[in-house]
Amino acid sequence: MMPRLIPAALFAVAALLSGCGEQPADTLPALGAQRDATSVSGISSGAYMAGQFQFAHGQDVIGAGIIAGGPYGCSQSVFADLIPGPGMALLNLNKAINGCMLNALQAFGVPDPELLAQRAERLAEKGRIDPISATQSDRIYLFSGKNDSTVVPAIVEAANKFYAEIGVPKEQIEFVSDMPAGHAFVTVDRGAACDYTGKPYIVDCDYDQAGALLRHIYGALNAPAADITGRFLLFDQERFTDDLSNHGMDDEGLAYIPKSCEGDAACRVHIAFHGCGQNRTFVGDTFARDSGFARWADTNNLIILFPQTSASPLNPQGCWDWWGFTGSDYLTRDAPQITAVHRMLERLASPQPSS
Repeated sequence: MMPRLIPAALFAVAALLSGCGEQPADTLPALGAQRDATSVSGISSGAYMAGQFQFAHGQDVIGAGIIAGGPYGCSQSVFADLIPGPGMALLNLNKAINGCMLNALQAFGVPDPELLAQRAERLAEKGRIDPISATQSDRIYLFSGKNDSTVVPAIVEAANKFYAEIGVPKEQIEFVSDMPAGHAFVTVDRGAACDYTGKPYIVDCDYDQAGALLRHIYGALNAPAADITGRFLLFDQERFTDDLSNHGMDDEGLAYIPKSCEGDAACRVHIAFHGCGQNRTFVGDTFARDSGFARWADTNNLIILFPQTSASPLNPQGCWDWWGFTGSDYLTRDAPQITAVHRMLERLASPQPSS
């Protein structure tokens, strides 16, 4: 989940190879999507980002899937406000690894779901995230693999307690923790052996995780398509980041758009955040194509947005920012990554141009 240092030259080669044979990125279309029926999910750093987006824009989000991730704001050091800039991110990074992945700071009360809930409430009171009441009605899907030694099960259990602390009723939370999965997104028949941890972080556990979390959030859904008929769209992300600095976003993102959503259907949006080492630079379109989201999208009027991060010397695995490397606003509506992704959502929710 966390970066390993890799020579910068390798990133240049990987970026060059990943772009070979591709057409120029398209424009993300205006499709009149239902913005206030949006859901989010993510694995690993993407799980933390899903939670951050959920709280920042709680009035748009109706549910979240947290796969191998912990509670909102887990990595923020108590000294973060005293040491601005890179020093803050380094303090948070130490806490992120030891306290919010490995559970090595349990003796020091990290993570503390009650304290984190209080911090979230203070951010909401200051207007930096949406009101907590907007999230209390959400439906939450949590998942921890029994063989996950990257983000250990106790951390996901802390997320379970955190959602209870902020007032999400128990019956709205589904916590799956009995599967022998490694640190990965789980599928019915795609990927490596169930207990494997490694790129592309897709494993076969005979379990449809995409369907499980979407059904928990949205309720009864039509059966998934046997063969998808919509399109994967490579789109230009730069238009959503052109006035943002230090955002850590890639130039291109990916979306799956069913045919019905390009017609008259009133579609909803699910935002799927990849994990570290799982963006297009490292695994191509594997996460988007093998996760199973597209099959459910095709038959249920769902647009799936797969926003993409970029790798850098400070973030060599292309993680989402859940420890503050993009700046001190990383948990709020003003975070550059949250701002960029929300602009993508706004674009999808804009009225379709008349024919």
